[in-house]
Amino acid sequence: MSDPATIALLGASLIAAMLVAAIALLKGWAGWLELKRLELTSREQAGLAPTGGRIELADLKERVRKLEAIAAGIDY
Repeated sequence: MSDPATIALLGASLIAAMLVAAIALLKGWAGWLELKRLELTSREQAGLAPTGGRIELADLKERVRKLEAIAAGIDY
């Protein structure tokens, strides 16, 4: 197993396998980004608000309820 040719062959095989895995991962990443880009554009075209807008709206409604309770004299 200490033959230099065997070690070189194993090293080259390992590098080739890592290269193939890296290319596959990068293609998958690019595909995922494209999917997210399409989702965002379809939401914008449909006129839907982003999720953050709904959360912010719920937070504002809760604040209004608290202020109304304070104005009515109820300890909230």
